[in-house]
Formats: sequence, C-alpha cells, structure tokens
Amino acid sequence: MRIWYQSYVDRENGGRYWTELQAHLDAIARDGTEIVVHGITPHDSYAHPLVEFRCAREMICNAIQAEREGYDAFVIGHFQDAGLYEARAAVDIPVIALGEASMLHACTLGQRTGIVTINRRYIPWFHHQITRYGLGQRITGVHAMQFEPGQILGAFGSDARRDEVSDLFRAQALPLIEAGTDVLIPGGGIPMLLFAQIHGHRIEGLPVLNGIPVAVKMAEMAVELKRDFGLSVSRVSDFVMPPRDVLDEFMTHPARHPAADL
Repeated sequence: MRIWYQSYVDRENGGRYWTELQAHLDAIARDGTEIVVHGITPHDSYAHPLVEFRCAREMICNAIQAEREGYDAFVIGHFQDAGLYEARAAVDIPVIALGEASMLHACTLGQRTGIVTINRRYIPWFHHQITRYGLGQRITGVHAMQFEPGQILGAFGSDARRDEVSDLFRAQALPLIEAGTDVLIPGGGIPMLLFAQIHGHRIEGLPVLNGIPVAVKMAEMAVELKRDFGLSVSRVSDFVMPPRDVLDEFMTHPARHPAADL
C-alpha cells in the first residue's frame, strides 16, 4: 500500500527534521508499505488559527490529490488535525489524523491523559479537538512549553537543545501527573519525533506516547479493513461526500485575495 503522509513543514524549512521524519516512517512501515512525505510551507514564526486554517485548505486539496494519484490512505501528520472532518468528507480513502489517533490510542493505555504542547496559543485549539472527539472526561489537561513552530526544529541534531526541550516537557508534565494523569502526549509531530529516539519513554512511570507510529499503524489497518471487509467511514452527517464537480471547484478555485476587489 502507499500512504501519503502530510507534514505541515516542508523540506526547505524542515531541515534535519524532514530527514529524520522520513527515516522514522520508513522504520515504522511494514513490508509492502510505502510512505511518502509531502510538506506544506508553514508560517514558522507564529502559531495562530489563521495559519491552521490556511494549511487546512491546502491539506484537504492534497488529500483529494492523493486519492486521485492512487494512494491507499492519507495521514495528517499535524496534531491540531485542522481540516480532518472536511478531508474525510472529500475522499474515499482512509484519512487518519495525528491528534485524533494519539488521543484515542491513549485511552487504551490509561484512564486519564495529559497533553503538553509547544505553544500556549495551541491550548484553546486542543480543547476544541478534545470536545469534538468526546474525550472531555478522559483528558486531565493541556499544558504548554513556549516555542514558536520553527524554533523547536532547531533541536534536531543538537543534543543540548533536545535535552532542553525534554526538561521543559517534563516540567509541564509534572503538574498533570499530580492531577491524576496516566498517559502523557507530546502535542505535536515535531516533539513526538524529537522524543522518538527514547525507547520506552516514561516520566514518573507514565508512558509518553509517540503518535506517529500510532497514526501510521491505524492507516495500515484502515486500508486492510476496507480492502478485506468493506469497512469505511459513515457517509451521513459529518462525512457526506459531495459531487465530483464540487470537489473539482474546490481544487481549482484559489483562495480569494482581498486585493481582487480593488
């Protein structure tokens, strides 16, 4: 099978992260699975819902393109899952998202999950996700370190920077542990990959969940369940498929620029 892995960082801006991500995905994939990383050029100096919105539109277009190019599944490698439901409603291949997959799998590892993200501005977004996924009673809380998206990329290839991020993560995790957390999730693909080299990563006995392999394995499983048993998402409510011409219009119509009316 072929899986399109949608990073929200591109090769040019990702540097060492991009290289390590592809290597990690290659190690995760089972025999016969090819995972191809595609990027989105981010605004790496500021985390904001408008940036998420812009990236979400590009991601949805890419999911449609992935299906048309014959990919078997599409993985959103971005914890905020922006555009997830819209992408599922636009294609007939499995769409697996890093945030949703991580939170759902955490429910199998413990009763209460704590999330530590990279920036405080992401906290409200995460709470929206938690509510949408119906996990309000299973999430202890969301805490944050303080990095802009591009800053944390500098930790790849630097043991000192990685250790700094690890220490900041631990500092934010400890209050969550005191509040009764059983499982810890780094809230982002970048910190997940940064910590991936720590086999059996735990803090005070709590597992620190790397959601990247979880999302990939869920994608592989979803492809097999669809092939072997015809199991796929519901086509009522959130995931109703639009007609082909609606998809074509979405793919070809550019985002409206304010200057167009001047």
